[in-house]
Amino acid sequence: MTLAVEPYAKSFQPGTLGWAAADLEDEEFERAWNDGQYEIIEGVLTQMPPANFDGNVALSLLRRIVERHLEAMGQNPVFTHEDDLILSETRVVRTDMTYMSESDRARQREANKARGGRRSSKLTYGRLLVPPTLIVESVSPGHGTHDRTTKRAWYAEARVPNYWILDRFEKSLECLVLDGKAYRADSMGRNNDEVRPALFAGLVIPLKQVWGEAADET
Repeated sequence: MTLAVEPYAKSFQPGTLGWAAADLEDEEFERAWNDGQYEIIEGVLTQMPPANFDGNVALSLLRRIVERHLEAMGQNPVFTHEDDLILSETRVVRTDMTYMSESDRARQREANKARGGRRSSKLTYGRLLVPPTLIVESVSPGHGTHDRTTKRAWYAEARVPNYWILDRFEKSLECLVLDGKAYRADSMGRNNDEVRPALFAGLVIPLKQVWGEAADET
């Protein structure tokens, strides 16, 4: 006897209520989720703005500078983009760039196993469940509040130790470090300044290189 499979009960519509991280276990929901830029904000399915080329270029150049520094120090850094981070059952965000240390990755493997579910048995790491050492968000025009206020508060609550906010359009980089229950400024710069975040000893980030060729146009 073949059992009938019930269709997914809820309509995948941005702005609707009642969504949770557990919904990502449903294949139909996950398929729709992966087709776009979505987050779950306090149980509300939210569609995020598409990435823009200018911001992506700056993010890629920032990553290159940090990776080269760490590789010169004999490290093998792991940076990833567009990761789903489960902050709680009603908060699932998508990070622009994430740095996971070796100990972060070990904790994530264990957390993924412990969570169980359809994906956990197939993937080593799965969606992020532990606070990574560093999250970098690239500000999209008109959506700065989400990165500068909402995500800043949520990442602090989740105990993410380092949070960097990159704004290609304002030409600024703000490096924040968790101090107690909130972030404080560690190092920041604008235009062609040099930024020296304490997270990576000896790292100097020449912002002119982050902005690329467009830095000389204004």
